[in-house]
Amino acid sequence: MKSTVESLSPTKVKLIVEVPFEELKPSLDAAYQSIAQQIQVPGFRKGKIPPQVIDQRVGRGPVLEEAINDALPKLYSQAVQDNQVKAIGRPEVDVTEFNDRESLQFSAEVEVRPEITLPDLEGLQAEVEDIAIADTEVDEQIEALRQRFGSLNPVERAVADKDYITIDLSASKDGEKVEEAQATGLSYQVGSGQLLDGLDEAVTGLSAGESKTFVTQLVGGSLKGDDVDVTVTVTAVKEQELPAFDDDFAQTASEFDTADELKADVAARLERGKRLEQAGEARDAVLEKILTLVDVPVPDGLLTDELAARKENLEQQLGYSGMSFEQFLEGEEQTQEEFDEDLKKRSEDAIKAQFVLDLVAEQQELSVNDQELTEHIVRHAQRSGVSPDQFAQHAVENNLVPSLVSEVVRGKALAHLVEHAVVKDASGNPVELKTLQPDGTYAEVTEAEAEAPVEEPAKA
Repeated sequence: MKSTVESLSPTKVKLIVEVPFEELKPSLDAAYQSIAQQIQVPGFRKGKIPPQVIDQRVGRGPVLEEAINDALPKLYSQAVQDNQVKAIGRPEVDVTEFNDRESLQFSAEVEVRPEITLPDLEGLQAEVEDIAIADTEVDEQIEALRQRFGSLNPVERAVADKDYITIDLSASKDGEKVEEAQATGLSYQVGSGQLLDGLDEAVTGLSAGESKTFVTQLVGGSLKGDDVDVTVTVTAVKEQELPAFDDDFAQTASEFDTADELKADVAARLERGKRLEQAGEARDAVLEKILTLVDVPVPDGLLTDELAARKENLEQQLGYSGMSFEQFLEGEEQTQEEFDEDLKKRSEDAIKAQFVLDLVAEQQELSVNDQELTEHIVRHAQRSGVSPDQFAQHAVENNLVPSLVSEVVRGKALAHLVEHAVVKDASGNPVELKTLQPDGTYAEVTEAEAEAPVEEPAKA
């Protein structure tokens, strides 16, 4: 077999393959065997019909067609391997010439990974925002902790904001009850906005035993989105009494002896969380900076698939949340054109990032061990709400393991780039990332590690 490669664009090539007829013999024999199992000829056992008889009864054309269809995928794969073509996606195969008992010639157009030249990325500079913890953030955390230990006490007064109330709801449309929109004994905090639009305004000022009717839209059921009349009846009113934030509370709610110690711990936990957020910003900033330095052509077919996958994922999320695409655009304050342009930009950047990270992983000879893959599967399982075993089985059955391996390798490649970049915050302070732990703390560096010579990293 002979094969040549013709470049059509930075992301597409054309393979031209010439195959001597004798190389088709295994596929031709298999085609005769298959057809012999499908037909019956008097005087011959099924499956034992000679090729010349099949040619007479069925014709040689169908046999050759089946043989070529069987041989083409194998011949294409061999041509890709022989020419070291980094193919992605499905090829467009065209049989350009076929002479029975002489030769077969076909062409295959396929998208390929573009050739990328990385600059020297050692010491790449990127900037992230400062870590800032406002007093209000600490106060909000302390308030949430106080609410966890608060108590609900019945009150003999009208409903006010933040009260906890028990209510009955009854919806009707044109004077007829909506059976699927009846509820009794619901617990609700005024001001949370978690049930129906207009409910907070309707109950405010009512006392236990009083009712009020208001017009709103249902968020589910057969009348979802329709205007209906809802009558709300308040059956109980309670207010939350919060404990004082003092030393006694600190000893009850935590392992600390004083309120000051508890407050300091809250601030420290917020800071650890901010460090992790800053690390995520650093990864994004480094990758974004690299993409501005590297020319990465994007294959059209790959971009089309990426756009389709992202749109499908968005549709599923909107379906789960009960939100229409128009409501989503309104919330994002975008037009359809702006959304499409933004989605295309993000899809292109994602593809470019994959190509760059794959090249870095190849240059650094990064690999994945069983433990790293297992940890990655566990994280995916947690996000999907299934057991690791279930997710692993799903991955194997749907051939997703190579994709999972690629995700881990790309993550390691990005970590390598970030560790060898110079990341500073907006105030010009270096951001320490090498020793940052998953909980937001810094790993302790031993004296021996601190004095050990630093290995010169491989140049990109």
